[in-house]
Amino acid sequence: MKIDFRVLLGGCKRILLLAVLAVGFATLSAAPTYAGDAGSVWGKDYFPNYELTAHTGETLRFFDDVIEGKVVAVNFIFTSCKDVCPMETARMASVYEILGDRVGSDVFFYSITIDPETDTVEVLRDYADRFGVNGDNWKFLTGNKEEIDTIRARFGLFGDPEEEQDLSNHNINLMLGNQSTGQWVRRSPFENPYILANQLGTWLHGFRKVSAHTSRDYASAPKLRQISDGEMMFRDRCSSCHVISGGHLPQRAARVLGPDLFGVTERRDDAWLRRWMAEPDKMIESGDPIAVAMSSAWEVVMPNFRLDPNEIDNLIRYMETESDRVRQQYASASSGSGDAHHDHAAHHGKH
Repeated sequence: MKIDFRVLLGGCKRILLLAVLAVGFATLSAAPTYAGDAGSVWGKDYFPNYELTAHTGETLRFFDDVIEGKVVAVNFIFTSCKDVCPMETARMASVYEILGDRVGSDVFFYSITIDPETDTVEVLRDYADRFGVNGDNWKFLTGNKEEIDTIRARFGLFGDPEEEQDLSNHNINLMLGNQSTGQWVRRSPFENPYILANQLGTWLHGFRKVSAHTSRDYASAPKLRQISDGEMMFRDRCSSCHVISGGHLPQRAARVLGPDLFGVTERRDDAWLRRWMAEPDKMIESGDPIAVAMSSAWEVVMPNFRLDPNEIDNLIRYMETESDRVRQQYASASSGSGDAHHDHAAHHGKH
C-alpha cells in the first residue's frame, strides 16, 4: 500500500492543534480567579468559624480571623509530643526566620493543638517561647477538640478516629494556602524551609511579591554540586535544630535549638552515637546520663526518626566530612588573620 505522507502529516498537525487547544481550554477553565469563584468555594460555607484561643490570650474565629483573605501556614501539633511535632515546629521556625517581617504582615502562621485538654493557653505560651516565637506574628491556638478535628477534616488532615486515640498517629502534614484564591497545598515538615518560604512568599501571592535579588543574572549563579544521601537527610531531618559550624554560626541560625554537631563523631563513642540516633526516646527513658543531660540542656527533645542502620551510616559520614570541611575552611582563613583566630579554630577542632 502506498502512503501519502503529506496527508498523514496534515492529519497529525490537525490532531496536534486540537490537542493543544483542548489542553489550553482545560488549563484556563481550571485556573482560579483571584477574587472570584475559587475563594468562595473555600469560603465561610466550607470552613467553620469556630472560636479558638491564642497563646497570647485573644479569642479568634477560625474563618473570620485566622484564614479569611490571608496567605497562611497552618499545622497541627501537641506540646507533649516526643516524636515529630518538635521537628515540625522547628522547621516552621526556620521558615519564619527566612520570611522575617513579612510574617504578620502578608503571611500568617498558625499552630493548632490537637490536645486542647493539656495544651492550655499557658502551656502554648511556654511552647512558643521554647521555639523563640516572640509577639503575636505566629499564633498557637487551642479550643474545643471536636471542633478542631472538624477543621482538620476540612483540610483533609484528620485520620481514622480509632487510630488517632494515640495522638502520635496524627497526620503531620501542614497546609499552606491563600483563602481568597482557593489555592491550598499540603506539605511535609521535612520539606526544605527555603522552598516552603518561597511558596508562601511568592507562589501563593501570584508571584506579585518580587524578590530583592531578581536583578542577578545566571552568570552569577553558583555551580550546583552533587549532594550525598547523608547531606540530604541532614537537611531534611536535622537542619531545623542543628548546625555543623564549629562555633561559626551561619547567618540564618538566629536561634539554634540543638547542639552544634561539629566534630560530634570525635566527641562521642561510636556505639553510643549510633544508638542515640536510632532510639533517643528509649535512651532518655532508660536514664542514660548523657541523653538525660542533653534533654535537660536543650529545649527541644530529639525525636525518634526511626532511622535504619544505612541511614545512620550516611548521616555519620556526612557529619564527619562536613566537620573536616569546616575545620579546613577556618584553618585556611586563620592563616592570614593572626594567631588568635588560628587558636580559636584549633580549639574547636579538638572538641
